[in-house]
Amino acid sequence: MFKKILIANRGEIAIRIARACHEMGIATIGVYSTVDANSCHLWYMDEAVCIGDPAPGASYLNIQTIIEQARKTGAQAIHPGYGFLAENARFVKACEDAGIVFIGPSSRAMSLVGDKVASRNTVRHVDVPIIPGMQASSTDLVEFKSMADRVGYPVIVKASMGGGGKGMRIVRSEQELEASVNAGQREAQSAFGDATVFLEKYIEKPRHIEFQVIRDTHGNVVHLYERECSIQRRHQKIIEETPSPALDNALRTKMGEAAKRVIEAADYTNAGTVEFLVDQNKKFYFLEVNARVQVEHPITEMVTGIDLVRQQILVAAGGKLGFQQKDISQRGHAIESRIYAEDPDNNFMPSPGKILFLLEPSGPGIRVDSGISQGWDVPPHYDPILSKLITWAETREISLARMSHTLENYIILGIKTNIGFLKRIMDTEKFITGEYHTHFIDDNEEALIPQHENITQVLIAASLIKTLRRTGVSAQIASKAAQVHKITTPWQELGSWEICRH
Repeated sequence: MFKKILIANRGEIAIRIARACHEMGIATIGVYSTVDANSCHLWYMDEAVCIGDPAPGASYLNIQTIIEQARKTGAQAIHPGYGFLAENARFVKACEDAGIVFIGPSSRAMSLVGDKVASRNTVRHVDVPIIPGMQASSTDLVEFKSMADRVGYPVIVKASMGGGGKGMRIVRSEQELEASVNAGQREAQSAFGDATVFLEKYIEKPRHIEFQVIRDTHGNVVHLYERECSIQRRHQKIIEETPSPALDNALRTKMGEAAKRVIEAADYTNAGTVEFLVDQNKKFYFLEVNARVQVEHPITEMVTGIDLVRQQILVAAGGKLGFQQKDISQRGHAIESRIYAEDPDNNFMPSPGKILFLLEPSGPGIRVDSGISQGWDVPPHYDPILSKLITWAETREISLARMSHTLENYIILGIKTNIGFLKRIMDTEKFITGEYHTHFIDDNEEALIPQHENITQVLIAASLIKTLRRTGVSAQIASKAAQVHKITTPWQELGSWEICRH
């Protein structure tokens, strides 16, 4: 087993990985950009090293610097988390060349499945249906026009590398194609350091369902059932649940076995996710493989009882899976809501700034994977995810009610968040009945984004913020708030103090 792992990420996922490492007796090395010097994820690390300036290309996407720091600190392995370099085959190859274990698939497997076009071509031969589209990425607009004419509009432009909706553009006419391709390339380059994109047929109003798969280096492979990911905004998942309300047991079994065939065809090892689209006739199509731990992995852990990050580390260290497919079952129902620093009333623009007050929920069946603290400045340079709220219960009805209530009691003041927006989704009839698809938010925009928030809530928030800032009263209130959540230093606990000079 590894003695020391470098975690090449930030925020809540870095904390999640560090906790798993510490439970396994593994020392952790955190990395940070200059703007993240006071970031919460560093509290959970045994060591921390600065890797550059705030821009992702100068820090969290800087392959050479991360490899150098792993060598200097004696890390035997690197866990990439999700985003940044998590699906970058060049980074995996650099780890292999440096003699450092990459906690994920090999560079060869990453090249096959991490590249969305390569993965489509791989699964053609294993009896898994795919969506019609390009068999290679391109920069030639003529090729994009030719494929769009062949499959028919609407089509969708996608980044060949990475995920999270970055680089994706729906194109409904030839007049939109060139601008969409160019915009997709720019966004893909910024997010993943790779500007290549491709095109495929766009399926109207599908369900987006993914299967969690793990395969060890000894050939053992299992799936951990599905996650329903159809609640999306701009192709970015914001709410996930498992089991999916759209699947019956026969379709669930069929899709799970297809997911395992995809992983085996690519000789993929470690944890990965095989994503599908399911149309209105319950036909499913392979979409892509996410060659990493997913943002939404906690709901799978809640219903299966299997720690996915722990399994990633065990498999990377050469261990065998300790269970077979027959040993895995779903118990109860779990839902995840992603909490973002963004303003739903202003076209979901990012909302960086200082968190003045934070009260995170807790209780039976409630889990918060958080990367924030009271008093922390949310930087503008990265994805604005703050935390993930997960609820579990014996039934979907109870889990949903728990999520709705818990969102109502999740308080973050000082910045804008999407908490109210998520609460309104929970209360819509279509979500309650489970009869939704990937266009849910667009179809319900008026109900989900009202013109004016509840004036009482606004006044209460404004009053509390003003009070917190007022000299004299703020210290007492902040002290009480610290007892609720914030980690304090011994100096703060001792009260007023000053340096005495003799």
